[in-house]
Amino acid sequence: MAVEGPVQDRPEVRLDRSDVGRRVSVRRLAGFTDNNRPVFRDVIGVLLSWGDEGLTVEPRSGGPVTFDERLLVAGKPVPLFPARRAPLPPAGPEELRRIADRGRPDAEREPLGEWTLRAPAGSAGCPGSVLALGDPGRPPAAALAAVRAWYAARGLPARLELGLPVAPEELRAELDRLGATCTPVLFQVAPLAGIARAGAPAALREVRLSRTAGAARPTPDRRADDGTAVERAAPPAVPEGPSVWFATVPGDAPGRPPLATGRCVIDGPWAGFGAVEVAPAARRTGLGTAVLAVLAARAAEEGASGGYLRVEPGNTGAVALHDGLGFTTSHTYQYALLPQG
Repeated sequence: MAVEGPVQDRPEVRLDRSDVGRRVSVRRLAGFTDNNRPVFRDVIGVLLSWGDEGLTVEPRSGGPVTFDERLLVAGKPVPLFPARRAPLPPAGPEELRRIADRGRPDAEREPLGEWTLRAPAGSAGCPGSVLALGDPGRPPAAALAAVRAWYAARGLPARLELGLPVAPEELRAELDRLGATCTPVLFQVAPLAGIARAGAPAALREVRLSRTAGAARPTPDRRADDGTAVERAAPPAVPEGPSVWFATVPGDAPGRPPLATGRCVIDGPWAGFGAVEVAPAARRTGLGTAVLAVLAARAAEEGASGGYLRVEPGNTGAVALHDGLGFTTSHTYQYALLPQG
């Protein structure tokens, strides 16, 4: 039960292995009826892989579909999902922060009362920090002492993600007494449809999607800072729960680092974007916009309608990019970095 001839000789197959990571439409031979008539099945989704074991396509729902290359009857790349315009899903600042928290790829989490202590998954993940929402179940001095001890035991700086202006005055006073350094972060939101419709066609065609993060990063000259920037590089996928996608624009030659990367976590009606990086030589070419557009289209295909991301106010280039895509600031929070010792 197979299609005759090599795949490159099948006139209706307008795909090859270089299309892995693109949105495609494929038709495969699924079997025969009792009258020996062929039965075909169609699927539209992301071409996740194409190797000796066959092709794997992930549609918008129902899980990946894998089949032998010999069963491929027709196939072609197709445009991004046409995201429909819809208002932002209703959510306040605290709910948005908890949604964003579910998308973190932390290696370790531990409650401290209603706070959550979070250790990152590897050095390239989100910075370790405490989600300081609610009551830690002890006075601020004791809570911060427990935070410092927990992170010190893991060789990590102690950092708290604080709400503004809702952090209790007693906690703020204790942070001031300890000499904590605070950095503001903008939590920005936008309807997905506008993001998914952005980007030049040529740039969009270069973006590839994957369920796993590549090891190479595109920005060797990233500025040094104290780690307060959110998602400085693409971390590994969240093992369960939200749907996670990674976007990559491959390098301009085999073995070269990617020109751009990004990450998206889809959680119900919301999609969180992070780790959007563009190589220095490829900046201002539309690749950052293209990465966000392809990720947004996939998120819309899975049912999301709102997007969010976090950015430091001083990152003026990123803020300008986000403004052009329709992002507005929902609220501002702070990272409070506790001094060592």
